[in-house]
Amino acid sequence: MNKVNESIWTGRIDHTEDRASFRYHQVVELADIEQVSGGCAIIGFECEEGVRRNKGRLGAAEAPNALRGGLANLPWRFPETASLFDVGNIACVGEELESAQQQLGEAVTAILSKGTKPIILGGGHETLYGHYLGVRESIGKDATLGIINIDAHFDLRPYDEQPSSGTMFRQILESDPNAKYFVAGIQRYGNTQELFDRADLLSVTYVYEDEMIPGHLDELMAALDEFINQHDIVMLTLCTDVLNAAFAPGVSAPSPFGLDPSTVRAIIRKVAGHSKTRSFDICEVNPALDEGGRTVKLGAYFVNEAIAGLVN
Repeated sequence: MNKVNESIWTGRIDHTEDRASFRYHQVVELADIEQVSGGCAIIGFECEEGVRRNKGRLGAAEAPNALRGGLANLPWRFPETASLFDVGNIACVGEELESAQQQLGEAVTAILSKGTKPIILGGGHETLYGHYLGVRESIGKDATLGIINIDAHFDLRPYDEQPSSGTMFRQILESDPNAKYFVAGIQRYGNTQELFDRADLLSVTYVYEDEMIPGHLDELMAALDEFINQHDIVMLTLCTDVLNAAFAPGVSAPSPFGLDPSTVRAIIRKVAGHSKTRSFDICEVNPALDEGGRTVKLGAYFVNEAIAGLVN
């Protein structure tokens, strides 16, 4: 685990003692995992090996610290008892993706054992597999796990040659009979017919992007409720390439017909605020390709929404 430089967590100071005036950088505690207790803990996954294997645009490994910088200056508007820790980054060394995912899983399990909810800053969407390993280890093999993904893509590609940022959900569903998958934001022409067929074969619940219109999300919210109610534990993952590229240009695989940010926010609020939800990750933010820092800033706001739901 690599410690985060304290200089990342800096920003405006309106008051040095009045907590009602505090911002994230005044509240976050840099800590070892052994020191966390309750609240939420941020952990970064500096990895884009899965994106490279999936032939995506590189740069997502720089996202964890960039997202921290975006969070640092946001107002901290949570209860006096709410706490936020930062336990540092796990870095993928060379092509050792599977080892890095295992390390992330162990860290997530350790955080959950402290009664703390992990906030994982990816990295490519291969982050999700390490996230899953940690949650599954924490809850045991018999608990039913609902995985909710906000994404333009199924990520159900074959992994017989090697895992990537496009294989994780197939890896999970083909090995874990107690895990189920709900994905919101699927692009009709962003996935091959084989992937749609595979999704149906694996009993994936999916909602198309063009059915998710701001102000008309009642059916989606009802479907989320039904899915959540069927499981003991829920985990949430956001792949930022689900967003319309006009709002999020700095992603690994931009989507011209992606979702409006308000729709993504509504889903995060719904799922993160549920008592069954244990954790959240955000993936595929690519600072190297981000015009004017728009995607990083939007991603930081999404992380804030997840924290708001998980700490309350």
